[in-house]
Amino acid sequence: MASTRRDFLKGLGLAGATALSVPWIATGTPRSPRSGRSIEVTGRVTAPSGGLADVPITDGVTVTQTDADGRFRFEASARQPFVYLTVPADYRLPTHENGTARFYRPLDPGSGDTVEAEFQLQSLDRNDETHAFTFLADPQTRTEAEMETFQAETVPDVRQTVKTLGDRPVFGVGGGDLVFDDLSLFAGYEEAVRQMGVPFVQVVGNHDLNFDAPADPGSTATFRQHFGPEYYSFDRGAVHYVVLDNVYWPGNDGFGNDTDGYLGHVDATQLHWLKQDLALVEDGRPVVILAHIPPLSTAYERRGESSPSAQSMIVNREALYELLAPFDAHIVTGHVHENEHRYEAGPHEHVVGTACGAWWTGPICYDGTPRGYAVYEVNGESVRWRYKSTGRDADHQMRLTRVTEDGEERLLANVWDADDEWTVTWYEDGVRTGKMTQETAVDPMAKELYAGEDLPEKHTWVEPQPTDHLFSAPFNPEANRIRVEATDRFDRTYTATL
Repeated sequence: MASTRRDFLKGLGLAGATALSVPWIATGTPRSPRSGRSIEVTGRVTAPSGGLADVPITDGVTVTQTDADGRFRFEASARQPFVYLTVPADYRLPTHENGTARFYRPLDPGSGDTVEAEFQLQSLDRNDETHAFTFLADPQTRTEAEMETFQAETVPDVRQTVKTLGDRPVFGVGGGDLVFDDLSLFAGYEEAVRQMGVPFVQVVGNHDLNFDAPADPGSTATFRQHFGPEYYSFDRGAVHYVVLDNVYWPGNDGFGNDTDGYLGHVDATQLHWLKQDLALVEDGRPVVILAHIPPLSTAYERRGESSPSAQSMIVNREALYELLAPFDAHIVTGHVHENEHRYEAGPHEHVVGTACGAWWTGPICYDGTPRGYAVYEVNGESVRWRYKSTGRDADHQMRLTRVTEDGEERLLANVWDADDEWTVTWYEDGVRTGKMTQETAVDPMAKELYAGEDLPEKHTWVEPQPTDHLFSAPFNPEANRIRVEATDRFDRTYTATL
């Protein structure tokens, strides 16, 4: 990690636009994904009842489907490392012993011109029309000590959350930046997954890369060894889930020095694959994209900057929006260590606060969102969510502060998961006073913990950032009791008192 604030913010994508010269990244036809030798892949997908028909099979370039007996045959690119399937609804996500998903088989280019791949699926104990998942953005452990904290605090919290979800099928998502550059810590992350006790799919983040790689494909080599393909899909109930790799690494200069760093980008081969994948999904169905970098973080607007950085957005996101237009789409990401909701482009874009908060320096992210993760509950085609603060009750959804500015006292509520459909109201001594006013400012607790050249002591490059999920009202010092009620889009009401 860079040692200065400016370099740190640039690396995160929070220091203005970054000029990059990567001419081939525009959308369009893949860069000859089928060029070179091909491998004929044959196999079968079975369940205890026999072969499974119409299961999508892919090498990450071509998508085919199984026949009525569950058999498949197609020409795969010898450049692709895996053949894998879209696990259908009502079947268990296959996993390694530690719980990370294993729905793939290696494609060994040295094995000859033909490869056989068999997939045996097991039925769930109940259908998954009602199911749930947790999204853990940026565990981002840099040391063994931080990994131990993650295992000691986040893991039991997730286990308890899973218990509250009852007997419905649950899976987890590691939302990228599973570690902080030290890839040997993947083993500790895998142990955390084992302890959480539910199947986990993994998203690759910009801190999960081999930075000595000369080009993008090599940057995820270690990630692939542990977790398999960087992009894939699966079905749970009525929802089609897609994991994407949207971290592009241009490589180093040949002397071990990186160039301009990563950027957010979905490459042409993935878009080619995704178009085929989504062609098998009925229009109008819920589609949930799971990725690391948000399509567009609006943090630059809150800081008064004229343009976003290529590291804080998907630079070719319009191509993704176009493919998602026929569906009820959600895009769930992390990366920027704050909580945000955005709707302007069509899909509901969820940016989730991080498991590590502000890089394990304190109990909150730099926008004031507590360390935690998101919990999504699905019933048929209905998707609802809630942010879960680590170590706090599920109803802990805001923090109240009394602030004084220019001689004026105000009540400030940080309602970190608020979106455009929330209402936030304050009461004085039991009397409803009115709706609070949404504003953009720095969270007082984040300012206290992180502002200044010497804070936080662990990583002095961390700085509080303006957020727009703050709500304010005049403070009445004569009131004996002040209560705030926040009601979300699902008509759940949360309260806090000051």
